[in-house]
Amino acid sequence: MERPRALISVWDKTGIEEFAESLQSMGWAILSTGGTATRLRDSGIEVTDVSDTTGHPEIFDGRVKTLHPAIHGGIMARRDSKQDMEKLADMGYGTIDMVCVNLYPFEETASREPPVSDQELIEMIDIGGPTMVRSAAKNHADVIVITKPEQHESILEALSKSQGKPSGIDLTMRKELAISAFQSTAAYDSAVSNELWGRFTESRIPNRILASSEKGIELRYGENPHQPASFFPSTGKPRGLSRAVQHGGKALSYNNYLDLDAALRLSRSLLQTCAFGNHSCVLIKHTNPCGASVSDNQVSAWENALASDPESAFGCVIAFDRVVVKETAESIGKHFFECMIAPGYETDALEILSNSKNRRMLTLDPFGELIDELKISQVQGGWLSQVQGPPRIDWENARLVTKMTLDEEELNLARFGTSVIAETQSNAIILVRKSETGYSTVGVGPGQTSRVEAVRIAARRAGERAQGAMMISDAFFPFRDGIDQSKEIGITSVVQPGGSIRDDEVIDAANEFGMAMLFTGTRLFRH
Repeated sequence: MERPRALISVWDKTGIEEFAESLQSMGWAILSTGGTATRLRDSGIEVTDVSDTTGHPEIFDGRVKTLHPAIHGGIMARRDSKQDMEKLADMGYGTIDMVCVNLYPFEETASREPPVSDQELIEMIDIGGPTMVRSAAKNHADVIVITKPEQHESILEALSKSQGKPSGIDLTMRKELAISAFQSTAAYDSAVSNELWGRFTESRIPNRILASSEKGIELRYGENPHQPASFFPSTGKPRGLSRAVQHGGKALSYNNYLDLDAALRLSRSLLQTCAFGNHSCVLIKHTNPCGASVSDNQVSAWENALASDPESAFGCVIAFDRVVVKETAESIGKHFFECMIAPGYETDALEILSNSKNRRMLTLDPFGELIDELKISQVQGGWLSQVQGPPRIDWENARLVTKMTLDEEELNLARFGTSVIAETQSNAIILVRKSETGYSTVGVGPGQTSRVEAVRIAARRAGERAQGAMMISDAFFPFRDGIDQSKEIGITSVVQPGGSIRDDEVIDAANEFGMAMLFTGTRLFRH
């Protein structure tokens, strides 16, 4: 009886010597190519070169080596088809019972800094590998297909129970391996397509949405406990929340991820747009900021952010853009929060924060800045996509449209406020003030169907602190009622995009009340 044959050709050679040695000890013959063959021979494993099987040398620096009927015939021949097996024998080819292949590191190469050249990247587009994987996955009833080093152990365990015979891998396992294989090639093709679209075209939005992910991580639950949910890390170099490290505590939920994302986005935006603040603190509740502050010290950043709306901050998610220090942890004390994300924690700070149940601290180092990225949202029947990043406001050309003006400190306050409102659900109004240590929100009115109602909510949350505050609006005021309302609570300046057909009425109201008004020219809706 012929020995079963395994074709092994891998870029990621983790554990490959041990795997091949175990196969060989169970009676398998090993076919291999290039660097994999050399690595196995150096480990004392008997290997047959693919070129000896095909009778054809590798050509074009290895670009063509496995694309041959001796290889794909051996993989694709249906063992239960008399015609297939007779043809294979007539051609003098043998069966290949296992394909162990992983692909060139295209995504890793694409993520290098500085970026590699187009030619270097194109050389990382694997052709023979995906072809063998797809062939084996298609004929999974007869061929075992392995695409990840972590699959080695379970394969060897199953084979050992059948004295190394391929029949030791049952159909259920073969199907699972085939699905994993097709997912691998689909993700690979998506990565190639998306990267080349970005390099070869000028469009910032692709003409097709091709997304892929790593294996999903099961979450505690979805938006509600009866809804199952998972987090799917993006493929390639880990980034964002897929790179965060959790320090103890229960598993995260769907809502935790949404709020952590909102906290991270705003914190990164403040880091980028408010260089005048040494520390920032962001408090998020149901994806909306309920408090935000930039300050010359971390403790005051926390205290000012909390003071914006301490009631809503119960059970919030917190983000700091600097390592959390012991004094900040002591100031937070027993305040209940769900999650915290920061570049790191002093040992004493982490110990203090961990003293209370159900808190989860996450480290993301380096923290990074908010950059333009493609955001995709699913709707019934399709997907929506847009480029999303920090607010792009041309402050040099922002227009003061009232008799009263703003000084440099007030312009910095406006920069802070627009960064916060850009991450607040529309219709949104926020009230901001300067303190001795920096800038902070004092009232947030998010997600309203009426802009004047958003003013009322922000005012109610600010209370007396609304006196002398600056009001930021994410879109224009359609009527002067929002300005009239703001006069009653003591607002002294207004920042808004402008662009309403009633802008003159709104400006007249501001002048009537002695307010300064700045038109940014940039709407900041978020739905």
